Amino acid sequence: MKAMLLFVTVFLLVYGGMHLYFLLRLRSAFGIGSAATVVMALILAFLVVSPVLVTVLERRGHETAALVIAYTGYTWMGFMFITVSLFLFVDLLRAVLSPMGVHARFFAGYGATVLCLVLASGLSAWGCYEARNPQTTHITIETAKLPETYGGIRIVHLSDVHLGLVLREKRLARILELVKEARPDILVSTGDLVDGQMDAIAGSARLLGEFAPPLGKFAVMGNHEFYAGVSNAAEFHRLSGFRLLRGEVVVVADGVLAVAGVDDPAGRKLSPLNAPHSFRDTGEEEKLFEPVDDQVFRLLLKHQPTVSSAMPSPFDLQLSGHTHKGQIFPFTLVTGLVYRYSSGYHLLPGGGRLYVSRGAGTWGPAIRLMAPPEVVIIDLVKNGAS
Repeated sequence: MKAMLLFVTVFLLVYGGMHLYFLLRLRSAFGIGSAATVVMALILAFLVVSPVLVTVLERRGHETAALVIAYTGYTWMGFMFITVSLFLFVDLLRAVLSPMGVHARFFAGYGATVLCLVLASGLSAWGCYEARNPQTTHITIETAKLPETYGGIRIVHLSDVHLGLVLREKRLARILELVKEARPDILVSTGDLVDGQMDAIAGSARLLGEFAPPLGKFAVMGNHEFYAGVSNAAEFHRLSGFRLLRGEVVVVADGVLAVAGVDDPAGRKLSPLNAPHSFRDTGEEEKLFEPVDDQVFRLLLKHQPTVSSAMPSPFDLQLSGHTHKGQIFPFTLVTGLVYRYSSGYHLLPGGGRLYVSRGAGTWGPAIRLMAPPEVVIIDLVKNGAS
């Protein structure tokens, strides 16, 4: 509880600071008077606390009010992130050009501010479109661990769908269209499948439950499952047909594939402010796979893209998510600083492989910019088969 309060406090301070900078920038550029400044400040203060209000209203059962504030507040949040990023870029440009003797008055004035606002509006609109149009990413992994007679295994990887107040059946249906078109042998979810109260997403559980690949559906707990409540999240996964792997391993495909899963560190009450390490030496993954034969392909599901530093790697392939690849540029740069492996496919020093999904949904703003949502299709084939 203390960790979450600390996170919320820091978030409000940072987000509030962005709004203060935004207000001062507009007041300077447009010559806004004192009375209008006070009105704008009150409106902006409401928008700053709107994410917290959404959570409070949703938990108290005021779904309609929560939904209205969510659409307003979260859309504004995306626009604000983009606008402030543009403002900062212009300020940086002015700081660089001024010492060089370049006339830079434009960058602090009316014209630059209007240009930034127009660009931010256009980019936000594009981001809304991008967020609602997931794409597929297809990779093929050759391995010696498939028998000669085995035709291959197709895995579909979902992550960070964030089903909840904003993302519901309509957007989930589009994601599931891509899943079904891929015709996977196995479907896995690497956390944050749900986000918020469970009452509003019963229909989503039904949609997910209708799809049953031959080798099953497996999932792990992300940090948002713990925020939503462990028992509620576990029940949603059960109704959706997923088997939750919480520090356990199961062997499927006639002993060819071992699937293991671990909980997100949020389950150990760790603060979201704790910066993750590039490698995490918990020993958890090594112990999970100890009873598994070396000739079995080892698949690890883990929400955050932190990897074991064991040599050799205890797994053949780790699937993760969590980062959203920043979701809205330029936050891609931030996730790249925090996580050594922030998105995409990586060969690890210990011989294992890692794929970090950008996620199929959105957190907060239903906006994605230069980080489109994805459904990942992974074909495991015998060496030379591709």
